[in-house]
Amino acid sequence: MQVVYHLGAHATDEDSLVRCLARNPRVLEENGVVVPHPRRYRMVLRDTLLTLKGAEADIETSDAVLAAVTDKEDINRIIFSHEYFMCIPERVVTDKGFYAMVPGKLEPLANIFPDAEIEFHLAMINPATLIPALAQRDPERSYEDLMCGRDPRDLRWRTVVEGMVDAAQGHKVVVWCNEDAPLIWPEIMHSLSGIGDDVTLNGEQMILKTIMTEGGFRRYADYILNNPPKTLEQRRKVTMAFLDKFAKPEELEMDVALPGWDEAMIDEITALYEADIDAIAQMAGVDFIAP
Repeated sequence: MQVVYHLGAHATDEDSLVRCLARNPRVLEENGVVVPHPRRYRMVLRDTLLTLKGAEADIETSDAVLAAVTDKEDINRIIFSHEYFMCIPERVVTDKGFYAMVPGKLEPLANIFPDAEIEFHLAMINPATLIPALAQRDPERSYEDLMCGRDPRDLRWRTVVEGMVDAAQGHKVVVWCNEDAPLIWPEIMHSLSGIGDDVTLNGEQMILKTIMTEGGFRRYADYILNNPPKTLEQRRKVTMAFLDKFAKPEELEMDVALPGWDEAMIDEITALYEADIDAIAQMAGVDFIAP
């Protein structure tokens, strides 16, 4: 059995991936892929982690977890998704660093199903977008408390992913950039589900529908229907052309009003993020989904 943990990150998904995959019940069943509703497993996994305290579960415990989270019996692959697998939002930045506790979460998650083939999937997000999003989630929290004294230029994904690869102990680590999601959403869905790219999944265009004008998305869908792209590169070029023309500006922009954050600061954070992406894409032990 394959067990997939989609870890987040915060402010990247809002359960969109599992909702899209759940729109494919026939294909999922044919392939033995189970996508439980998050309400069925999030407390179960949390309680199991607390009980095990990092130790490996015995077969009775693993079976009990499966019985609690799904009624399916023939399971080839099961997918769990929750940004809190990484940490609660209040601990994204701590005095120990950026997502410092994430590598330590991987082995306990894998140990719930010690006999399974484990995969960890993660969407990175530009810290220049993430920090304002976290501030908006908790407006009563001060900026100083949010950042724990850390310079925003110290929030580096390269360190996080390096730690994850080491902690994964050979388990698969799949990473992509949230900013690229509109261009690679089908690939993300197929990676998460393990279903071959030759199968079209419902929901492959969902994210585009949310960030394009209604008329623009209709034109895009009609164009794709009447002119099916022959390659991934061709599809991405078409998608980018329609996004350039029909994307909703409010979906692609975020007002930043944080102490000391001016345009130069944001550009510097973004440049460091892009440098980290380049390094992570070449990192051994990482499957990087690129546009």
